[in-house]
Amino acid sequence: MPEKIRVFYNSACPVCKAGISAQKKKTASCKVDWEDVHVDQDKAKQLNAELEFIRERLHVVDKDGNLKVGYEAFITIWENSPNEQWKARVSKLPGLRWCLNKLYNVFARGLYLWNRALKHW
Repeated sequence: MPEKIRVFYNSACPVCKAGISAQKKKTASCKVDWEDVHVDQDKAKQLNAELEFIRERLHVVDKDGNLKVGYEAFITIWENSPNEQWKARVSKLPGLRWCLNKLYNVFARGLYLWNRALKHW
């Protein structure tokens, strides 16, 4: 099994890029491989996913090789960041988890459409 989680993100989105930059600082001591699909579009093939879907939503492969998408990807990142494990625990509360997943999906879709309209890629 891999020792690291793998985070697939799109640096062409300024909001995503800022979020990932901040997260990288928080997880500097953690075992994370940061995979930028904007810089290397072939990385999408590693997930057997459409590039546009990866641009729209955060993707993480956990230490067991399981793919997590969207808000579930955030939970996985937080679980692997010692100072943010509390966020993962809170986020897993049944009603809250469902709501946060729905909110993330709406936000991610809007952000994706905004980036496409501005021709960020």
